[in-house]
Amino acid sequence: MNIVVIGGGAAGFFGAIRAAECNPSARVLILERGKDVLSKVRVSGGGRCNLTHACFVPKELVKFYPRGEKELLGPFHVFGCGDTVAWFEGRGVKTKIEEDGRMFPVSNKSQSVIDCLQVSADNAGVGVLLHQRVEDLVPPAAPGGAWHVVCKENTYQADRVLVAAGSSPAIWEILARLGLQIVEPVPSLFTFHIQDERIADLPGVSVPLATAQVEGTKLEASGPLLITHWGLSGPAILKLSAWGARELHQKSHRFTLKVNWIREKTETCKTDLEEQKQTAPRQLVAPQPLFGLPSRLWKRLLHAAGIGEEKRWADTSKKELQHLAEQLTACRFQVTGKSTFKDEFVTAGGVDLREINFKTFESKRLPGLFCRRNPQYRRHHRRVQFSGSVDGRLDRRGGYGPTFSSRLSASMPEGTSPTQAGRVTARRPERETTNARLSNRKSGSEVVCSGWKC
Repeated sequence: MNIVVIGGGAAGFFGAIRAAECNPSARVLILERGKDVLSKVRVSGGGRCNLTHACFVPKELVKFYPRGEKELLGPFHVFGCGDTVAWFEGRGVKTKIEEDGRMFPVSNKSQSVIDCLQVSADNAGVGVLLHQRVEDLVPPAAPGGAWHVVCKENTYQADRVLVAAGSSPAIWEILARLGLQIVEPVPSLFTFHIQDERIADLPGVSVPLATAQVEGTKLEASGPLLITHWGLSGPAILKLSAWGARELHQKSHRFTLKVNWIREKTETCKTDLEEQKQTAPRQLVAPQPLFGLPSRLWKRLLHAAGIGEEKRWADTSKKELQHLAEQLTACRFQVTGKSTFKDEFVTAGGVDLREINFKTFESKRLPGLFCRRNPQYRRHHRRVQFSGSVDGRLDRRGGYGPTFSSRLSASMPEGTSPTQAGRVTARRPERETTNARLSNRKSGSEVVCSGWKC
C-alpha cells in the first residue's frame, strides 16, 4: 500500500509516522512544498514548542477550542493530552508543566521536538520530498483504484492520501473542486492594533488579570493583558481573537474594545476610591497605585481622568473619582487592525466540519480522503486524508493545537490507521536517513519515485 501525506508540518509528520508504524508493510511518503519541513514547529511557543496542555479530562479539554467542541470529544477520548506526553517521552523528549498549564520540552528548545519527529519518521521508513507543490488530486476512477497526487514534475499514485497542508488556499481550492464544502478562512489568534496615549510608550507593562470585551457583542475574555509597541496582547486578547474570529473579521478588525483593568464594577470601584479618599486624604494619589496596577499604567489612567500627579486624595472631586472609576473598569480603546502573534499565524476556516466522520477523520463523500483542520484539526476521507485543512476548528494558544494533531493520527485503531481497509501491495523502500533525504533535495524525487507509480 502506498500512502501520500501532503504537508511536512507537525500534523503531516505525526500522521506519516502513525501510518507507517501501524502498517509496517506500507510505503509512506511526505510531500512538502517548501524548502524545509517542520518550520512552524521551530517558531511555536516562542521557539520552545508548547507540545500540549496539562488538561487530561476530554470534557474539560474541548472547552478550550472555540469551534468543534462536540466533534472533538470522541477523538480526545481515544488519544488525549496524556497520550501525547507519553508518545514524546517514550521517544526521549521529556516534558514539563508551566504555571499556565502549557507543556514544553524540558530542553526549552523546539529542536528537540523536530529531532524527535524526524528520527521517528526515519525509523518508520517514511520518505520525505521537498519542493513538491501539489497542483491537483485525482480520485480513483473506480472503487479500489488509486488516487493521483499531481505535482509539477511528478504524479504519485497512492491508496491513501493525508492532506496536512495547513492554511493553504491552493489545497482548499483543489478540495472544493472535488466537491467538499469549504468555509472561508479568516484570521484568528492575533493581537490588536491600538494607538492611544494611555498605553503609548508602555510596551511590556502587563496586568495579571483583566477583562476585555468587544463592545456591542457578547465577546468577552479574562486573563493576563499585555501592552505592546502596537497595542494590546496577552492571553485575554488572543482568546478574544480566537473565539471571535469571524465576527471580528466582519468588522474588518475595527471596533471598540472595553477593558476592565481591575475586574470590578464601576460603582464598586468608585466606592473604593471614595473610601481611599477618606482614609488617606493627605496622601498623593499618583505615587501609590491601587488595585495592584503597575505604576506607569496607574499614572496614565489618572491623567486620562484629569487627576494630576501632584494632587492629594483630599483634593479630588466626585467627578474626577467617577472618571477614574470608568478608566479602571470601562477603559475604551479604538482597535484599528490586527497583527500576528509572534511568528505564529492561525486561521479559522477550511473543510466544513460536516464533511468529516470524526470517528475516523475520513471524508463522508470521498473514500480514502482524510483531513485535519487548520493548524489544529484534521479531517479524513476514505482514500485521501487531510491534516491542517478542516474548518471550524481553531484553538487558542497553549499547546491545544499540537495535542489535536496527535489526536487525529492516533484516532484509528492500530493496524487500520490511516490506511483502513487497504491491502498491502508493495514493500517499503530501503531506508534512508531523514537528513540524507533532506540534503538530496534534487535527486530525492528520482530515488523515491523509482519505488512509486509516477
